[in-house]
Amino acid sequence: MKKSVIIAIVSFVISFESSFSTPSTQIWIPSTDFQGFGKFHFGFDNFLRLKNNDGTRGGTIYCAGLTGGFLPFNKFQGEAGIDYYTMSDPVYDPHPLLFNIKLGFPEDSLFRNCPAVVFGLYNAGTKKNLTNYNMFYGLIAKTIPVIGRISAGYYYGNKTVLLDETGNVSNKGLLLSWDRNMPEISDKLWMAVDYQGGKNSFGVLNFGFSWAFSKNVSVIFAYNDWNNKKVLYNSKDENVNSFTVQVDINF
Repeated sequence: MKKSVIIAIVSFVISFESSFSTPSTQIWIPSTDFQGFGKFHFGFDNFLRLKNNDGTRGGTIYCAGLTGGFLPFNKFQGEAGIDYYTMSDPVYDPHPLLFNIKLGFPEDSLFRNCPAVVFGLYNAGTKKNLTNYNMFYGLIAKTIPVIGRISAGYYYGNKTVLLDETGNVSNKGLLLSWDRNMPEISDKLWMAVDYQGGKNSFGVLNFGFSWAFSKNVSVIFAYNDWNNKKVLYNSKDENVNSFTVQVDINF
């Protein structure tokens, strides 16, 4: 990619003052994929509410961040990232930095036909009792011919800040996903469904697809059905969900 193009994209993201803490993901949850050693991934995401809540649509969540691989091994890999996150909220926006790290083993690395196995931490913020979600997780994934890749895992986070709308602790849950390249339609098309459990503000079911516009640039389009609209949007309307567009650039 030309340097001028990269500068233009970064300038565009900075102009929105936006980001979100994301390791290599499916649509929302972490995946068992890794950035290669010395390689970097830039992501720009936004989440747009599809319906007004009490007469107002609310602020769009904007997300941008950089993730890079740091281990020079094929069978044991690692990546880490730093991100900036804003949603037009005067309480959370002054503390925008979130961090993530992930270690693990790709498919077939431990023994023949073994699943991928990863462990990590994401959404580690800098403000105590506000953004330090500190979500530790483990995932396994296996690619099945024709069907695609199935991933399953579990997360456990900070019980002080991961709460439901009544203030009860909701700091853990399942991580599930299916994803598959679709060469029957186009080599550029990828489809996925993923789910994060919990009645906190991170619990969601997503349906989406990605289109690769070039070797290093792709865009995800997905619908987000949040588990608990009351805690996320302070809404009684069960149809207040969102749509996300995520630009992914590898370089």
